[in-house]
Amino acid sequence: MTNAQQPLRGKRVAFLAADGVEDIEYTQSRAAAEQAGAEAHLISIKSGEIQSMDHDIKPASRYRVDRTVDQADPADYDALVLPGGTVNPDRLRMNPAAMNFVRAFFQQAKPVAAICHGPWSLVETGLVKGRTVTSYPSLRTDIVNAGGNWVDQQVQVDSGLVTSRNPGDLPAFCAKMVEEFAEGRHARQMATA
Repeated sequence: MTNAQQPLRGKRVAFLAADGVEDIEYTQSRAAAEQAGAEAHLISIKSGEIQSMDHDIKPASRYRVDRTVDQADPADYDALVLPGGTVNPDRLRMNPAAMNFVRAFFQQAKPVAAICHGPWSLVETGLVKGRTVTSYPSLRTDIVNAGGNWVDQQVQVDSGLVTSRNPGDLPAFCAKMVEEFAEGRHARQMATA
């Protein structure tokens, strides 16, 4: 395949998720990154496996964790994906090491993509302040209270930060995610971290 067909060839992408991750948001975004040539790693707050869910209530699949946040170095990755589900980001935001992992991508001006409830990690770390983002509608108040500008869009891009509302937005989310990850570092990303 040519570089045009695999714009993420040679890049490493971290997928930060815990038990309760929305299955389709993890699997489709990971498949899009891998089809674009990226090497993907599942990073979590515990070793072993995590349990994904369908619509937050029905157990879906189990996925092997490649590294815990304590073992993973953000410097080893070119980009970060934060899939949703309500339980997954709620668990992540209670873990200081996971939030430091997220914060490091912004400090290093690396692109980040978050879908559905994934932006809760951005709220927890203060990284939505001054940014225009979208999310699952129930996060609107959290985002606004954290200083962000919430919009109801299929996909929103703000200097290397890609956000979407729900699984129905996955085609647009994945396309923009690959595009932003291919562009690489975004100077404004670091300025707001």
